Amino acid sequence: MLVLGAGVQGLSTGVVLAESGCRVRIRTAEHPQETTSAVAGAIWGPTSLHPVERARRWAARTHAVFLDLAAHPETGVHSTLGTVASRTGFPESPPGSLGLLDGVRPCGAGELPSGFAVGLRATVPLVDMPRYLEYLTNRFLEAGGELVLGPVSGLAEAAEESPLVVNCTGVAARELVGDPGVRPVSGHHVVVDNPGIEEYFVELGDTGEWASYMPHGQRLVLGGTAVEHDWSRTPDSRAAEGILRRCGAIQPLLHDVRIRGTIVGLRPTSDAVRLHTEHFAGARVVHNYGHGGSGVMVSWGCAQEVAELVLAEAR
Repeated sequence: MLVLGAGVQGLSTGVVLAESGCRVRIRTAEHPQETTSAVAGAIWGPTSLHPVERARRWAARTHAVFLDLAAHPETGVHSTLGTVASRTGFPESPPGSLGLLDGVRPCGAGELPSGFAVGLRATVPLVDMPRYLEYLTNRFLEAGGELVLGPVSGLAEAAEESPLVVNCTGVAARELVGDPGVRPVSGHHVVVDNPGIEEYFVELGDTGEWASYMPHGQRLVLGGTAVEHDWSRTPDSRAAEGILRRCGAIQPLLHDVRIRGTIVGLRPTSDAVRLHTEHFAGARVVHNYGHGGSGVMVSWGCAQEVAELVLAEAR
């Protein structure tokens, strides 16, 4: 079978299918380390994906896998205590998928930065994406999978190559399958030397700018921005300056840290995740795209559902 895309969705799906005994080839326009997944923060945290109940199930299944992976440092997954906070209040408490966790508690007096109204303390998986994508790639290859650098021209070419295609192309699905509901939401992160921060911080809000920082050993990933319908992956110095200013106002240790670089990704956003099957040009196509900025946190759940769809029909 053929999987299109080698971001976190494509690789996770490839791993699950290959380890289920399927012969799997992944074709990708970009090396895994060049995909949007590589520039993610990344955290298993609140999500507003639709459809809501399926997204909660995907998130719960992914959380269980991440807890297992966190016991192995080479994966890049690590369970970390930190704070999720809002300046105006949460639409629900706990927000989103945090309601699936035990041990979440409200922030006490003195635990919130100035200007924030509410916050929660929770231990969740953080994922060092460059290390994690390398781990997934190696695991896929060790399971007998084949990784080919080279995109398909369209679904017709994919259908000619394999009677079973899994579409994990992210924002590229807009052109690949003619889905105008998929749109890019560009996001900046600034990577800096970690000055000794061990906890994460995530600001929740409805603006296109916020403060967040994710510790991954010696490096810290600061966020963030969200600009809809922006296809540019060129770093913007003003966006980076804003991120540094917002994060520094919350955590003084971030003043004057050494900057390693600014990275930009295109989140494949849609009104709802597209995870379903269709028939096209004699092939069966399983779509798995439209995860926005929550692709990492639902990746294993989505991959497992894809495998269930594929294997159920193969029996």
